[in-house]
Amino acid sequence: AEAPTEIEEKPGREEPSCVKADDEAIVEEDDSEEDLYRGEEELSASPGRHPGPTSEAEILKVQDSCSLSPAVDILSYSEREWKGNTAKSALIRKGYKEMSAKFGSVRRVRGDNYCALRATLFQVLSQSSQVPQWLQEDAVLLLPKQLETQEGLISQWRFPGQSVPRDGTENPTERLKGYMELLRNTWRAAADCPGAAERQKLCERLFQGEEEELGMLEALKLLMLGRASELHGRMQAGEDVPLFCWLLFARDSSGCPRSFLSNHLRHVGLSAGLEQVEMFLLGYALQHTIQVYRLYKANTEEFVTFYPDDHRDDWPSVSLVTEDDRHYNVPAAEASEELPSS
Repeated sequence: AEAPTEIEEKPGREEPSCVKADDEAIVEEDDSEEDLYRGEEELSASPGRHPGPTSEAEILKVQDSCSLSPAVDILSYSEREWKGNTAKSALIRKGYKEMSAKFGSVRRVRGDNYCALRATLFQVLSQSSQVPQWLQEDAVLLLPKQLETQEGLISQWRFPGQSVPRDGTENPTERLKGYMELLRNTWRAAADCPGAAERQKLCERLFQGEEEELGMLEALKLLMLGRASELHGRMQAGEDVPLFCWLLFARDSSGCPRSFLSNHLRHVGLSAGLEQVEMFLLGYALQHTIQVYRLYKANTEEFVTFYPDDHRDDWPSVSLVTEDDRHYNVPAAEASEELPSS
């Protein structure tokens, strides 16, 4: 199966930020927790709301430790969030209605520029019963040094100000190697859990917006860069590559791995989220099929999109939901399961 031939690029628009400078005013407590997960349009329309900092030079501070909101009934959520009588509201509600046949609840994900990575990793870790072979190999820990030695890429890396290494080292190669080790150890811990409930509890402890979580998200970006470098090399050698590679490297701003890192990947989590074409790369990096319910595409063939769509039979699959291809939430609890009490 081929990837969609049209990838919707939305340059220049940032996802809602849930980070702020230390001297920024504290928002009111009555709904600050909800704001953490709200979409950009909701925040911009709210009176008295101030946008988060857009300068990457600012010292970042995570507002709240909770990266995913508690699970809520999916149809109740749909009715509450999309009350309007507009065509878009009706379309989104229809999408949630169709999802409810499979999923009983939804969890809102922290609305910063990491949300696609965060939602994907949460689903992967909470559902993995074994560590993939590629993550067990020593080569994955050598990836930062390899990319720096061969292409000088890692020296360009930009880390979020929140994630300061405990030992004070400023060596990005060693720092990323440490994050990759953290990802591998965490994946192993999740796989070693005796059941789904224990894995869920492990993820609840890990996804707290602190260095461990952000470090693993940086490790995902490293895996994406490594896979981008590999696929670009195969393209240059005239070998077959997935269709999305031609779209990824056809952009003026990402004609090669270096420009992809400089203009796109290193800004993810700081001032930009993942574009749709980069979701294919994320799937390839993790060797997982990311099944996304795109609610604004309800009533079309693109309502459920697979990133990528050429390994659906041989890679594990996780599910996400989006209302706009920018912010991603996590569908939870199979429809046949009872929604756990909070």
